[in-house]
Amino acid sequence: MSETVRVELGARSYDIHVGSGLLQQAGKLAAGIVKEKRVFVVTDERVAPLHAMRLEDGLRAAGIAPLRITLPAGEATKNWDQLGRLLDQLLDSRPERRSILLALGGGVIGDITGLAASLLLRGVDFIQAPTTLLAQVDSAVGGKTAVDARQGKNLIGSFHQPRLVLCDLDALATLPRRELQAGYAEVVKYGLINDPGFFAWCDANAARLLDGDRAAQAHAIAESCRAKARIVGADEREAGDRALLNLGHTFGHAFEAALAFDDALLHGEAVAIGTCCAFDLSVRLGLCPPEDARRVRRHLAAAGLPTTLPQSDWAADRLLALMAQDKKARGGLTFILARGIGKAFVAHDVPVEPVRELLAAAIAA
Repeated sequence: MSETVRVELGARSYDIHVGSGLLQQAGKLAAGIVKEKRVFVVTDERVAPLHAMRLEDGLRAAGIAPLRITLPAGEATKNWDQLGRLLDQLLDSRPERRSILLALGGGVIGDITGLAASLLLRGVDFIQAPTTLLAQVDSAVGGKTAVDARQGKNLIGSFHQPRLVLCDLDALATLPRRELQAGYAEVVKYGLINDPGFFAWCDANAARLLDGDRAAQAHAIAESCRAKARIVGADEREAGDRALLNLGHTFGHAFEAALAFDDALLHGEAVAIGTCCAFDLSVRLGLCPPEDARRVRRHLAAAGLPTTLPQSDWAADRLLALMAQDKKARGGLTFILARGIGKAFVAHDVPVEPVRELLAAAIAA
């Protein structure tokens, strides 16, 4: 049994399916989308042994031949060189304009496959089959595709919407708990942005979700996808409210880039620390009640997420320089700040000094 969430974008609208056994049903669910009897399945070395066979059997059952391309696992794969290698392998197989790519994996695979799809033959369709909680509730939905650059995260990319998203709950059972916790940082974000009722649900049910309760996971994923679908449907290219989805990300992306995208800090972990920083900065600027910031920190810590920076050779000025590269920046520093839980807003031209002081305190903690 599955639930369907619709992303309304006119002629480019698409469905997000949330449920169990969806990889085995991929051929049937994609039948109306696949125009030639083959699909390029892009995955990685970690995901392929766990999930590729179920997906490919599901495609074959519908008369669709899978052609698998396997990339190295990890954030380091999300770069210009790997994108070029992926495009070379795709072109070697003589794709057509009606060819379709299928991203099977976490956010890294979804991002690089989506970007490849946007470039291949000036644009072909693709399907997202996210296998991590983080990808299912965030990166697989909304059409943001990108690779990282040495100057920062996700700086080379395009908006290219998928044709279909398959969020198979069965894939979550193979995730290490740390990966599940990292994904949860993107779940609770939706409550912190503009839905205090969902944050209250998260407060009561985070432990169930992280312990593998399927009903809790299905509810969290569907609610997160509905929230993102509403925002993307109203602001596809981040001209306004879609920027709210970056709560914690301006800080988090800088932390990741400063560590050269090392697995010592997963994306969701960086977002969790960044979310604490965003609420702390909001308190420093007199915008947010201190108790709300403390409540956010307690909640993330209870979910097993880091709320302080790991030990490293941090430098406030280096982090500030990385934040200045953020895609939301308009000359000055731009952050998603909050007037309280469920009351996030976009703040442009934030003064540098309070941010520097916050970073210095975070580094010293």
